[in-house]
Amino acid sequence: MAGGARYCLPTVATFAVSLLFLLVLDLPTTHSLSSGNDPVFFPSFTNVANGTNVVLLKDAGVGQGALQITPDTLTQISQLANKSGRVLLPKPFKLWEDVPATDGTNATTTYVASFNTTFTINIYRPNGTTPGEGFAFVIVPSLDAPPPGSEGRYLGLTNASLDGDPSNHLVAVELDTVKESFDPDDNHVGLDVNSVVSNVTANLTAFGIEIAPVNATNYTVWVDYDGAARHIRVYMSVAGKHKLSAPVLSAPLDLSDVVLQNSYFGFAASTGTTYQLNCVLAWNLTVEKLSDDDDGTPAWKLGVIIAAPVAFAALVVGLLVGLYMRRRKVSDDPSMLVAGTLKSLPGTPREFEFRELRKATNNFDEKMKLGQGGFGVVYRGVLQGENKEVAVKKFSRGSHGQDDFLKELTIINRLRHKHLVPLVGWCHNKGMLLLVYDYMPNGSLDQHLHGGRDRPLLSWERRYNIIAGVASALHYLHDEYDQRVVHRDLKTSNVMLDAGFNARLGDFGLARALDTDKTSYAEIELGGIPGTLGYIAPECFHTGKATRQSDVFGFGAVVLEVVCGRRPRCDVPGAQFLADWVWKLHGEGRILDAVDQRLAGPLDQGDAKRLLLLGLACSHPMPAERPKTDGIVQILSRSVAPPLVAPLRPAFVWPAGPIDEDENDDADHGTSRRLSRTSTSMSLSMTSSHYASSSGVTPKRLSREGPAGGHPIADV
Repeated sequence: MAGGARYCLPTVATFAVSLLFLLVLDLPTTHSLSSGNDPVFFPSFTNVANGTNVVLLKDAGVGQGALQITPDTLTQISQLANKSGRVLLPKPFKLWEDVPATDGTNATTTYVASFNTTFTINIYRPNGTTPGEGFAFVIVPSLDAPPPGSEGRYLGLTNASLDGDPSNHLVAVELDTVKESFDPDDNHVGLDVNSVVSNVTANLTAFGIEIAPVNATNYTVWVDYDGAARHIRVYMSVAGKHKLSAPVLSAPLDLSDVVLQNSYFGFAASTGTTYQLNCVLAWNLTVEKLSDDDDGTPAWKLGVIIAAPVAFAALVVGLLVGLYMRRRKVSDDPSMLVAGTLKSLPGTPREFEFRELRKATNNFDEKMKLGQGGFGVVYRGVLQGENKEVAVKKFSRGSHGQDDFLKELTIINRLRHKHLVPLVGWCHNKGMLLLVYDYMPNGSLDQHLHGGRDRPLLSWERRYNIIAGVASALHYLHDEYDQRVVHRDLKTSNVMLDAGFNARLGDFGLARALDTDKTSYAEIELGGIPGTLGYIAPECFHTGKATRQSDVFGFGAVVLEVVCGRRPRCDVPGAQFLADWVWKLHGEGRILDAVDQRLAGPLDQGDAKRLLLLGLACSHPMPAERPKTDGIVQILSRSVAPPLVAPLRPAFVWPAGPIDEDENDDADHGTSRRLSRTSTSMSLSMTSSHYASSSGVTPKRLSREGPAGGHPIADV
């Protein structure tokens, strides 16, 4: 029966579509609903007549197939200065209306029309002179010419006495090329409401845009207004290029509070003591129709009446076809299986809509980027309506399997520890994966250690507490959580700092859970050794495995980096790695010389030595000699003495024997045996720490990161 039902669905859907078609044919003809406002479309202005297609006011004109909002003559330069003009459409548009409530009360609801406009401009500076003053797309109450005195800074909009008067009833999007006392700069876009002092501005240089460059450039401008949301967005790019995903300006705007119900669209511009040619080359405009002007019946009401049977038929079609397609799609589309699995995970946090995260990050604006790594980009965001700051990680997983991702998320969503970055939620949209974390306002640890003067220098007390916090988190992952979790990418850029500078270990993009009877996770068949050079234990280049002991090695690199203020791959003469240098100082009896010289204030030398010795113990070349996390936590709590560390760094010997004292995983031993056939037994002096290249195994997936935020640096 199930199979029969599936084959019947297209037939039923066809019947429903036919019903929908008949209902549409039977609709009454309504001019208001079918035509709406006729769109304005000017591919050029070659055949434009004043008063018919447009209204030219004051110093405006038409020439060379373009609207010249201010004079365009180049033969009489003196005629270009101190001018103002407007070009308006001759017909007004209804931009808002108050609709009475249907419940018999005197209440009304204000509906505001949406509109979209696109225009191409050329702001030309004659002979390369300094440009001035500005150009604007406008909504004005009448076909009046610009007022006297509207030249210069007033952009053909207002004058000294009218500026700021609510009775102006005007809105403008200005492109300003002169910096006045109230302007941020001489190359900005602004939203003007009844005044040339903009409510909101945005510097266009940041977008690679110069309004009036020496080499004349055509630009396309898009102005999108959402009447329901009362919001305006402005986009701009070189003509011929696509509309950018991020606006150059975005701001709230309720037209019903500013403009007259019936208002005019157009352009205004001015010149001052400096001048420019303000040319519009093409223009189109579409305005939403609110109501029928013939009988006064609001179009939205008529639309509801007419659309009801159509909506019902469409609903039937949608349900039937959707059911049929879903049966097929779930089996064919692995992304739907992923989404279903995500929703069924125990303890799974909140599921976000993609549009929520897009809005929170301002459409994943580059300005909101917090950092970038091998597994994706992290953006700062603010959840609308909650005023909650979050960090949104947008994955770029490449060929990494969805099954592996689900294993990772299964780990992350159940982890609960005060020194781990908490997961807030997730989103799965068209194969794109996003994770949402609590936002850490003090950024990452590496930014404070190496990020320059804009970051406060971490005090000794804070450094010690940060290390203790990371150790506590690592102990939780290794021994306290119900599964053993290997982080596999422990480094300072993955240690986040909350508002109180408490450490929060994050970025579990490489983390793996181990069964309790296993001690390692083999990666070699995935094509490389995961992690970051300087934090990777030497045995990983031979085994291709991540273990708890390789995590401890990474922790040791973090400890030394925090105490010394230097990266694991440092530039100290005679040492390629920081651990080599600290071990050398230890052998010479002056290990405290390794402490960050920038530290001011009191320094507990006993604690400093404790941390340096702990860092060296964790950096031991042989995995079995490194301390376990329970011992590390005890050392940091000062309940036990610092570890004893040999004055000379031991040699790395391979094969190393059991990597973990309780290793008993046959599969992992099998991987070790396969690798041992390609690597000869060797003993390497670790004085120079060239273990990465000496093993004969080349790491294929090392991330190389810059000072803060993961900017690439030269390969090593």
